[in-house]
Amino acid sequence: MRNNAAKQRLMAGKPAIGVVACAGSPLVAEMLSLIGYDFVIVDNQHGAWDENASMVAFHQIVLGAATPMARVRQNDFYAIGRLLDRGALGIVVPMVNSPQEAEAAAFAAHYPPCGGRSAGAFGAALHGAGDYMAWVEDQVYLAVQIETAEGLERADEILSVPGVDGCWIGPIDLAKSLGLDLTSQSGRQRHEAAIMRVLEACRRAGKVPGIFGGADPGYWLDKGFLFVTTAPELDILGDTMRTMLAGIRAGRAW
Repeated sequence: MRNNAAKQRLMAGKPAIGVVACAGSPLVAEMLSLIGYDFVIVDNQHGAWDENASMVAFHQIVLGAATPMARVRQNDFYAIGRLLDRGALGIVVPMVNSPQEAEAAAFAAHYPPCGGRSAGAFGAALHGAGDYMAWVEDQVYLAVQIETAEGLERADEILSVPGVDGCWIGPIDLAKSLGLDLTSQSGRQRHEAAIMRVLEACRRAGKVPGIFGGADPGYWLDKGFLFVTTAPELDILGDTMRTMLAGIRAGRAW
C-alpha cells in the first residue's frame, strides 16, 4: 500500500503545497514531483489530458515525493471512479454548488459502506501489493471546489458533507461569479472577504481549507489555508522563459 503523505500532513493541520499540471506531459508531471511538491494535480478539467495519459502521469509522479491527484472534468460518478481506478489518490471536483452535489462527489469517491464506488481499480497497481480496497479508503483525499456565488452562500452545508475532506477555492471563477472587478481596491477587498468566509466555513466544519494560490501561494498560507497550489506549470514555464528571453535581448542590440 501507499501512504498519502499529503493527506497525512493536511489531516494533522500542516500545509501541503501542490502544483497543477496542465500540459498533458507525464514527464513534466514526474519532474514536478521530483522537485519536491507535496502533490501534483493532473488537471482533466482544463488541461490537455485523457484518462490513459493521466494514468501514465500517476505512475511518473510516484517516482518522486508527490501524491498523485487529479481534477475531474465534472462532478460525475464515472469520471471520478475512472481516475481513482487509474491510480489517483486525490480528487478535486469543480463547481460544487450545493450539499447534494458534494454528496454525489463523496458517493463516487468512496467504496461502500461510505459511498458507492464500483470495484475494478485495474490501474492502481502502481501503489504496490496488498488489498487495495482494504486500505485506499483512508488514503483518498477529496476536495470540492467552491468557486461560485451559490457555492459561497452554501459553503457551510457543502463542507459539512461526510466524505468531503476539504475545499479548493477557485478564486478567479469566484470573482467572476460575484461580478467583482479585481482591478479596483474595493473589488479586491470584497474578493478576499468572500474567500475568508470559505476559510471560516472550513474551520467550523473541521475540514481542510484549500485554494488555488496562483503567483503568491505564500499569501494564502499566511492566512491559514493548508491545501494550496502554485500557478500551473505552463504559467511558471511561460513566465520563466519570458524573463529569460527579455534578459537575453536586453543585453544585446536586437
